[in-house]
Parts: sequence; structure tokens; C-alpha cells
Amino acid sequence: MGARKPCLGYQSRTDAVVALRATGLTTRQIAAKVGIAENTVTALEHSAGRQTRAPRPAEQLGRTVLFPRDILDRLGPHAARRGIHPNSLARMIVETVVDDGLIDSVLDDLEHLDA
Repeated sequence: MGARKPCLGYQSRTDAVVALRATGLTTRQIAAKVGIAENTVTALEHSAGRQTRAPRPAEQLGRTVLFPRDILDRLGPHAARRGIHPNSLARMIVETVVDDGLIDSVLDDLEHLDA
């Protein structure tokens, strides 16, 4: 991990990105303001989120989940807008749903649509 780089009056680029996002700026606007690529904005935000989560036990790391190609293809445009790979977006979505306790809400919405 590199040294913190002060940015726009914040202690680090990560702090600046998180603060700018909180003001409602888009990824493109943040990238322009900070002077970094859009995918770097996304990576710094993801890194900031990881720092606030409790570390996962070693036995939970490294498991592989396969997504059908058509799902990854449909995630492609959304991932591209964020400057990340569709696999990374799929992982972020699953982590968010699990970490925020949204599993039942998502599944209940699906059952509602099927009815």
C-alpha cells in the first residue's frame, strides 16, 4: 500500500473521493476534480468500503462463484460506466446485498414479479 497523498485539502485521495461522492458528484466529475481516471475513483471508493467492513476469516476467502456469461454480459455496460470489470461489479453487488441484509428483500421482490 502506498503512502497517503494529500488531495484537495483532504489527507488522501480516498478521503477526497469519498467526500466528493457525498456531495452528489458523479464518477466522471470526481475524476476530473481529483485528476485521476474514473476507474481509479471506483477503486478508491471500493477500498474505502473495505476498510470499514470487518475482515473476513481466511476460510471464507478465495471461493469461486461462477456467473453465467449472459449475466456478466448484461452487467457489462454498468461495469463499464464505473470503469470496472463485470466480475468486480457482480462481486460488489453480492457483497452489498449480503452486508446490508437485503437478501430477503431482493428475493421477495423476485417472487412478487413472478406472481
